[in-house]
Amino acid sequence: MPVISFANAKGGAGKTTAALLLACELVRMGRRVTLIDADPQHWISQWVEASGGMNGLTVISEITVAALHCHIRESEDRTDYFIIDLAGARDALTTAAISLSDHVFIPIQGSAMDARGGAQILDLIAFLKEKAGLEIPHSVVLTRVASVLTTRAMLAIKGMLAQRGVNVLNTAIAERAAYKEIFDAGETLYSLDPARVSNLDKAQENAKALAMEVERMMPARVIASPRRKNVFRLVWAA
Repeated sequence: MPVISFANAKGGAGKTTAALLLACELVRMGRRVTLIDADPQHWISQWVEASGGMNGLTVISEITVAALHCHIRESEDRTDYFIIDLAGARDALTTAAISLSDHVFIPIQGSAMDARGGAQILDLIAFLKEKAGLEIPHSVVLTRVASVLTTRAMLAIKGMLAQRGVNVLNTAIAERAAYKEIFDAGETLYSLDPARVSNLDKAQENAKALAMEVERMMPARVIASPRRKNVFRLVWAA
């Protein structure tokens, strides 16, 4: 049961959209997903209330540092994936979630503020490696990418980040009206009316490609490592 976190110290980077798209697509692929809504705005919890959720998707909200590990431990027997949507902050809860993660995805739009927020998460991952010996796999996922962005421009962005040793997902999350609509209407990409939402099929293809790429990156089986047992004493120092 891999634990996946979406983190950026800046709000509005696309964390919640990416987390929900991934969770819903994994459920459609037959996976059991527990989505931990650790964002104080609780957009995902509000989406569940409006939509009724999905069979196979469990959402847990009102998360604290102390409760996070308990929620994961208590749900691991009935979950194939944990996905954590974090606040736009570098705080104790973000540190705890990252320390428990098997992969951290850092959503970044094409802005300097997003990049700085992402850099804070990279610094935190480096801190946990230095102080706790945690090797936490992590990748940038580009979000709200305009459809006019050329392949050459995308390669340039990926090359720039690669020079800094940062992996970038091949699948970028495009700027699509459907992604806003699922929150506004309390729907999924597959319950929206294609006559009312433009390019809905492209949004569905984009989300499916994201889920398939992420699943290929995950280990076949994740075994809890004893090296994490003392990590919480580092949380406040981070």
